Amino acid sequence: SADYQKILKDGGFVISMSGKGNCYDNAMVETVFKTLKAEIIWRTIFLSRLEAEIAIGRYIDGFYNPVRRHSALGYRSPCDFEAAA
Repeated sequence: SADYQKILKDGGFVISMSGKGNCYDNAMVETVFKTLKAEIIWRTIFLSRLEAEIAIGRYIDGFYNPVRRHSALGYRSPCDFEAAA
């Protein structure tokens, strides 16, 4: 929306959008979502939304970013990759 784009521009963000239906523009994010689903969401029964939010947050902060190695980062974790940059 125009309002959303204005907020981004006012905040100094560079807006980058592709054509409708171009999945390749968001490939890295789609990979993250698929990994979250495969490694935690599809393997867990959550009894509430809050329980899911807590478990997913712990997975991201406690494993995905500091421990899990990523081929796109030279088989380093995101935290190790950022520390080396």
